[in-house]
Amino acid sequence: MSAPVIEGYASLWDRPDFSGDVVLKGAFAASLDRRGPRGIRMLWSHDPADPVGIWTDMREDAIGLYVRGELTPGARRSRDLEALVAAGAVDGLSIGFRTLTARRRTGGGRFLVAVDLWEISLVTFPMLPGARIARSSSQHKPSATDGGFSHPGT
Repeated sequence: MSAPVIEGYASLWDRPDFSGDVVLKGAFAASLDRRGPRGIRMLWSHDPADPVGIWTDMREDAIGLYVRGELTPGARRSRDLEALVAAGAVDGLSIGFRTLTARRRTGGGRFLVAVDLWEISLVTFPMLPGARIARSSSQHKPSATDGGFSHPGT
């Protein structure tokens, strides 16, 4: 049984989320160096009791934080998510982190300079509207949520 693959952007540079926070390029570098993709958990909706897979590739590029991972084959929640992602019912990604360095933004929110990235969740409603699952192995073509991003390795 092959593992269903998920890929997309978990964060985009220089775009405010609904709280006004803006992630700056390089904010994840120390976490990625220290933990690597497998050390950052793949969860359903930020629930630490609900892991759904593993991240196999994660890197900062010109667009943001690109991620690629596999849902756990045979796990009930993973099977459900595979179907929901394929149908377009779940298409969001959201980061769970602790702020290390930030600066206040005029008008509210923060510029996130450095964060300790703990997890990236598949979610229904991401805090950053552009943080989306762009492609899954269950889809036969790029998702409608692709937004014109180019995806490394595809």
